[in-house]
Amino acid sequence: MADQSPVVPASTSQPVRRPATVAVHAGRPARKPDAPFNEPITMASVYVAGGDVEYARYGNPTWAAFEEALGALEGGRCLSFASGLAAVACVLDLVGQDAKVVMPRHSYQGTIMQLGDLEARGRLKGVLVDIEDTDAVIAACDDAALVWLESPTNPALEVADIAAITKAAHAAGAYVVVDNTFATPLLQQPLLDDVDLVLHSATKYISGHSDVLMGALVTRDEQLFDVLKKRRDLTGAVPGPMEAWLALRGLRTLHLRVERAQANAQELVARLGGHPAVAKVRYPGFGAVIGVEFTQGVLAAELLVQKTKLWVHATSLGGVESTFERRRRWKTESQTIPEDLVRMSVGIEDVEDLWDDLRVALDTLVG
Repeated sequence: MADQSPVVPASTSQPVRRPATVAVHAGRPARKPDAPFNEPITMASVYVAGGDVEYARYGNPTWAAFEEALGALEGGRCLSFASGLAAVACVLDLVGQDAKVVMPRHSYQGTIMQLGDLEARGRLKGVLVDIEDTDAVIAACDDAALVWLESPTNPALEVADIAAITKAAHAAGAYVVVDNTFATPLLQQPLLDDVDLVLHSATKYISGHSDVLMGALVTRDEQLFDVLKKRRDLTGAVPGPMEAWLALRGLRTLHLRVERAQANAQELVARLGGHPAVAKVRYPGFGAVIGVEFTQGVLAAELLVQKTKLWVHATSLGGVESTFERRRRWKTESQTIPEDLVRMSVGIEDVEDLWDDLRVALDTLVG
């Protein structure tokens, strides 16, 4: 079930609402006679002079509505970006020359690749850690400028002690960012653990329909917000108004989708663990992403993703449809991820149909 505890508003003047209500109502236009119920799509590259925006790189009413809604859910101020990796780049670009960045060994490969590229060019010093070894992560925080967390990690599904690591990182003078893409603000609000920044690939659960490429950053630090916005304005890493509108429309049903997908995932975890073709099931106890390893190894993993009728072999996740892939088919994936690990993104279909489709494919792998 999605977390239904009240969302702590960024402003004390705002009433406290539960996440489902926030998801539906935040980012709406003012209620006036004949006003639109939803924020319209504003297709404009230029604005009349004399206001706060002036030019399309600096703002758009459709972005603003999305940012208000996601910011309300996370409990901070939100900036939207053209993609999740554009948001990643904005954060890493602000880290000083030769500074140390601590990151999980098993992170989204696009993030790891950006860190590696910056390190290869002599910009940063990257330190990769096993995120579940809290003592080792805390030790690595010494002299760090930035501590990057994923929890759960992609695709190993490891969980970090966000509060303990954040406390240690701050004591060492480091900023902390948490990629909250897998958990969503319904299952985890890292800003409540005093992290400095929350990052989302809004392409995934936030928009939820596999039709948007978009990213976001959320913070409670006004000075940090201003710095990030200036950087976004300068680089032009902004979303299109259509993408922002679609992401906000998807956000309206986030609580329903996460609740259903998580319930499906938990049922499938129980069933997968009892199938003879399955050697190991990875699941952090929440969310809708599962990792599966096989008794017959990598060949079984390759066969499985080709044998289903409902499950779609695809690289993304977080949509209403169920998708899966063998992650090591990508040469850039971490070499410490098992060759036969299949990451499963459970959708909102009927769980019995999902299981029937999986079971038939899994049965062919036993023999």
